[in-house]
Amino acid sequence: MNDPARIVKLKRIATSEERGTFGVLLDDQEPFCVTLEPPLILQEDGKTTPNISCIPPGIYVSSRVDSPRFGKTYEVKDVESGHRTHILFHKGNSAKKDTKGCILVAEGFGFSGVERSAQGFTEFMERLKGNEHFILQIIEEYN
Repeated sequence: MNDPARIVKLKRIATSEERGTFGVLLDDQEPFCVTLEPPLILQEDGKTTPNISCIPPGIYVSSRVDSPRFGKTYEVKDVESGHRTHILFHKGNSAKKDTKGCILVAEGFGFSGVERSAQGFTEFMERLKGNEHFILQIIEEYN
């Protein structure tokens, strides 16, 4: 179903400079995948640092794109008023090795990152099948 007002929530639950920022994706309050992003690193002006930081919490539009490197996926748009671009959802297991500011999608948490990324990414894309856009709401709930 193509629902332009569809909301997917990314609830960030833990972060560390060494391993990254861990989260859970929720669709209508139902958890369906886990995520891994780089840790939050701010510049002197308070903006996040491109290529090495996760994006700030907030509400964004994500649009379906065909990435030359990652294939069909979704891109998070208008991050910090265009300061950050090409932020994609894609496969990967390590915040240090597999992302430069993008959101890795997987099936479970692991010792050094996330695990079963191919399966998690497939589930992510299947869940959003038929949607050209969705609203991404990022919240932080660290304990």
